[in-house]
Amino acid sequence: MALRSVNPATGETIREYPAADPRQVAALLQGAQRAFEEWRLTGFAERAALMRRAAARLREAQREHAVLMAAEMGKPVAQGRGEVEKCAWVCDWFADNAEALLAPEEVKTDASHSFVAFAPLGVVLAVMPWNFPFWQVVRFAAPAFMAGNAGLLKHAGNVSGCALAVEAVFREAGFPDGLFKAVLVDSRRVAGLIAAPEVRAVTLTGSTAAGRAVAARAGEALKKTVLELGGSDPYLVLEDADLEAAAETCVASRLINSGQSCIAAKRFIVVEAVRHRFEELIVEKMKTKRVGDPLDDATEVGPLARHDLRDDLHRQVAQSVDRGARLLLGGAVPPGKGAFYPPTVLTDVRKGMPAFDEELFGPVAAIVSVPDEAAAVRAANDSPFGLGAAVFTRDTARGERLAAEAIEAGSCFVNSLVKSDPRLPFGGIKESGYGRELSSFGIREFVNVKTVYVK
Repeated sequence: MALRSVNPATGETIREYPAADPRQVAALLQGAQRAFEEWRLTGFAERAALMRRAAARLREAQREHAVLMAAEMGKPVAQGRGEVEKCAWVCDWFADNAEALLAPEEVKTDASHSFVAFAPLGVVLAVMPWNFPFWQVVRFAAPAFMAGNAGLLKHAGNVSGCALAVEAVFREAGFPDGLFKAVLVDSRRVAGLIAAPEVRAVTLTGSTAAGRAVAARAGEALKKTVLELGGSDPYLVLEDADLEAAAETCVASRLINSGQSCIAAKRFIVVEAVRHRFEELIVEKMKTKRVGDPLDDATEVGPLARHDLRDDLHRQVAQSVDRGARLLLGGAVPPGKGAFYPPTVLTDVRKGMPAFDEELFGPVAAIVSVPDEAAAVRAANDSPFGLGAAVFTRDTARGERLAAEAIEAGSCFVNSLVKSDPRLPFGGIKESGYGRELSSFGIREFVNVKTVYVK
């Protein structure tokens, strides 16, 4: 079965990639294991030098990679360049910091010498989505490789070209042959990859349903998993917020990657006293965003990655309206080719509507009105998801208290959009997954935390 890349702006097939057969997959697994056995013996200085070369390779081909993302999944090319630069940053950051993050930790006991060491696990299988086809992969690979592991990538089939391009980055940087390979197979083959004896751990970014399936398979095989799943991120706008700044930030977050981001703002939970002005600002700012060809540097909102995803999003909008939500902007499928959907604003959204209960993966803002702060927190937490959240208030101490103590999420930002940063841990709770990526917490997910005791 071939994997097909289709340009979502035109509907035209870009290329078909033959799926790997069982013998080819077995060879990739064995090659990764051999590469790991050598790589684990290298020092941090050698690993860091190659990782910095990977960062340089990313920057050298920044435009080329951005164009590939635009063609395969519709990301506006200006945002694609930013994604590639962020990948280079994470490579440089872990090159600079991995040795300190994984340094043995002395522990005083009754032994003459006792400490905790951090040893690599082996081959890590990465099951990755299409929405950030470079960043999601490099976010896993940089810390995993600096910790001494190997990696196999099962990417989404519609971004197979991106999968091979990321593989080429690490190969051309000089990493050992076989240490990182893309396995071109469809999702039905993931269970077999997880079961393979060479695979020691699995990381997945994707839907909650995919996370459940991978966790079940990995659990049967007693293999460690890290899952970064869906989100319905609440952005709380309190009565003392700077509404102009809040609206600007909320729209920027909602339209990142044409709205196809797990940590994009999804539900705008607004205190009733400022609701009407906030609605005016959101509509005003959403309607100015330029929708169009993702290869145009001026485009701010491109097509969704596939036509079926656009149709699912429109169904969620229509069902929410049928159940009482009001359309303030957009909400209609445009004519013509391409999986485009206009920036859309819904208000009077409440529990029981898809716009409240489900993840909206596209440029749709859902406004939820509440009477006060306490109700805003209840609405924010009344969700199966717990990935990111934000609070907007002029009282930063108030915002910090709510972020740290009240809101159920893996990350909560005050007066800022939610974003990932190699210096900070990233991940969710509840149906948004478990485990952490990035920072000291992320690099230690795929190591053996080993006690060494010397009498």
